[in-house]
Amino acid sequence: MNKLRGTNDTEVTEFILVGLSYQPQSQIIFFCILLHLYLGTVVGNSLIIMVVWKEPRLHTPMYFFLCNLSFVDLCSTTTMVPMSLVNLLRDCPTITYNDCFTQMTISIFWSITESCLLAIMAYDRFVAISNPLHYTLIMTMRACFQIAAAMWISSFLLALIPSVTIPVRFCAGHNVVNHFVCEVEAVLKLVCSDTTVSEILMLINSIFFLSLPFLFILLSYIRIVVAILKIRSTDGRRKAFSTCGSHLTVVTIYYGTLISIYLKPQNKDSKDQEKIISIFYGTVIPMMNPLIYTLRNKDVIGAFRKAAEKIKQGRLSV
Repeated sequence: MNKLRGTNDTEVTEFILVGLSYQPQSQIIFFCILLHLYLGTVVGNSLIIMVVWKEPRLHTPMYFFLCNLSFVDLCSTTTMVPMSLVNLLRDCPTITYNDCFTQMTISIFWSITESCLLAIMAYDRFVAISNPLHYTLIMTMRACFQIAAAMWISSFLLALIPSVTIPVRFCAGHNVVNHFVCEVEAVLKLVCSDTTVSEILMLINSIFFLSLPFLFILLSYIRIVVAILKIRSTDGRRKAFSTCGSHLTVVTIYYGTLISIYLKPQNKDSKDQEKIISIFYGTVIPMMNPLIYTLRNKDVIGAFRKAAEKIKQGRLSV
C-alpha cells in the first residue's frame, strides 16, 4: 500500500492514538476493567466452542451457528482489546498507516459477519418453529456449511469497501486519532480531500450489513410469532418461545447498543465517554453472549457438567 502524503507532500506514515491520554489517572482503572472483561470473553466463548465440538448431541444447526457466533465474538474482541490494553500503558501510542487500515478492515469484517450471523440464526429458529417436521430436511449440515461459507465470503468482500474507498490524502500533521483504536469515523476526520463519495459508500455498506440483517430478523420474528400463535397448547407455545428466547435477547442487546451509540446526538464534551462506551461495546456484548446462551440452555449446561466430570475423573485417575 502506498504511503500517504499531505497537502505539502509530507509523508504520513503513522497515526497517534489518543485513548485516555488526557486522563492518565483513569488509565490504570480502565486497564484492569478491560483486562477482566477480555479474559471473561475469551474463556466463555472458548468453552462454548470446545463443548459443542466435543458433545455429539450438540452437533445441530443451532449450535453450529452458535459456535460461529462465539468464534466471531472471540476474534472481534481480540482484534481490538489487546492493542487497547498495550496502548493504555504507553505514554504516546502510535500505529502505522498500514496497520491502522488493516485493523479497521478486520473490525468491520467481524461486525458485518456478526450481523449476518444473527440474521441466519433467526432464520434457523423460524424454520424450526414454523416447519418442525421438515426442519432436518431443510437445515441439513451441508446447507449450514454452505450458508456459513456464503456469509464469510460476502462479509469479507463488504469489509473491503471502506478501506479501498477512504481517500489517501491526509493533512500534514493531522495524524492524531481520537480513539483507542483505528475507528473509521475518527480516521475520516483527518482526511483533507472530499469524503462525500466514501461516506455515501459507507452508508450503503452499513445498510447492507446492519439495516438489512435487522429487517430480516424482524420479519423472521413476526413470522415466528404468527407460527407460535397457531399452536393450540399453552405448553407448546411456551416451549416454542423458549427455543428463540436466547437469540432474541442477544439481538435486542446487540442492536439496541448499536442504535444508542450511533443515533445518540454528538457531544463535543463527552469524547472520552463515547470512546469508553465504544470499547465496552466491543467487550461486554461478546462476553454476555455465552452467558445468555448457556444460563437457560439445559443441553449446554448438561454438556458443561459432563465435560467437568470427565476432567475431574481424569485428574483423579492421574
